[in-house]
Amino acid sequence: PRADMVPEIAAAVGFVSGLLRTRGCVSEQQLQVFSGALREALTEHYKHHWFPEKPFKGSGYRCIRINHKMDPIISKAASQIGLSLPQLYQLLPSELTLWVDPYEVSYRIGEDGSICVLYEAAAAKPPSSYGMLTCKNQMMLGRTSPSKNYIMTVSS
Repeated sequence: PRADMVPEIAAAVGFVSGLLRTRGCVSEQQLQVFSGALREALTEHYKHHWFPEKPFKGSGYRCIRINHKMDPIISKAASQIGLSLPQLYQLLPSELTLWVDPYEVSYRIGEDGSICVLYEAAAAKPPSSYGMLTCKNQMMLGRTSPSKNYIMTVSS
């Protein structure tokens, strides 16, 4: 199995940067600085919490969350381009969950939103991991309506 986390982090960084880009308040140069800072921060944060042989191990630690409280990794990267917390709250969804796991990156906007896959590698899940209660699966427990899964591809 692959030990690096480059495609997963690239998908996560591209997604968050894309959210900032759509609001039009951040220049392309600022987005490049933000993307670089976020890529470095995630790589460092996940360094000892990346287990390709057990993709769901450490899933909660790698989860990026905005829940009326800004994820510290995002706010740290945003501070590199001079974005304040109030500005970030205006630019990003108030409820966002981003799961960055080996072989899969997915997100949900809103507490009851659908979970959408941003990136999925061909060898996504070893057979032993099917049916495990992951951080993402725990969030889906207790839903009153079934979620719809959409696949969005990310090009690099």
